[in-house]
Amino acid sequence: MALRDFFAHCFMKKKPLSQFIKNDFGFYPRNLALYELAFTHKSAADNIGGFKLSNERLEYLGDAILSAVVADYLFRIFPTRPEGFLTEMRSKIVSRASLNKLSQKLGFEQMIHYSHDSHSNFKSMTGNAFEAFVGALYLDRGYNFTKHILIDRIVRIHIDLEQLEITDVNFKSKLLEWSQKEKHHLVFKMVARKDNPHEKLYHVMVVIDGEDYAEGADFSIKGAEQLAAEKTWNMLVEQKKVTIEHHEKE
Repeated sequence: MALRDFFAHCFMKKKPLSQFIKNDFGFYPRNLALYELAFTHKSAADNIGGFKLSNERLEYLGDAILSAVVADYLFRIFPTRPEGFLTEMRSKIVSRASLNKLSQKLGFEQMIHYSHDSHSNFKSMTGNAFEAFVGALYLDRGYNFTKHILIDRIVRIHIDLEQLEITDVNFKSKLLEWSQKEKHHLVFKMVARKDNPHEKLYHVMVVIDGEDYAEGADFSIKGAEQLAAEKTWNMLVEQKKVTIEHHEKE
């Protein structure tokens, strides 16, 4: 153990959040403030200079890091499978429903700071916190350490790839079926594409009856559409345009 880690351990081991992270993931945070922010829901955010200090920015970062780590892992363990298979498997692993279940299993709900007086229904609160945790972990320990934690402490322990492979979680198809049945005009609109020498990041927006719903970003158009579709599906559930029973059954 490095000297800095030793002092961090001695200083923070009594803090509930530090101990929670140690129990679940096997390490103590170096910068605890990052993780405290990751577990702060927007309903309980402090307003400093007009800016609310919540986990939303860390969630954005963690979403990208998680997607990249899972993509790399699947690419290596399925060396002969086509791009479509890899994209769908990644979408299943990082789906909001999957992250919600995973984070609840890990006990994230008890650590999240949120307003109990709010009337909002925070169905995705734990999954969002998990993505924010990944963002905090990346800033605190770097990409390689984050990759190690996600693969060795999460995916290999809590994700059954064989079961996942035969599970149908195609949110784009579900959304299209819903729109056709309910006679809504639905389109997947490309809103941005960011290029660099190594990769392209696509941003896709779901638009229903001329109204923007949710945006997804991924390294393939298909992946971006799936992520945007899932976020939109969850929004429709919260708006009660899709029944909870139907959502959970699917």
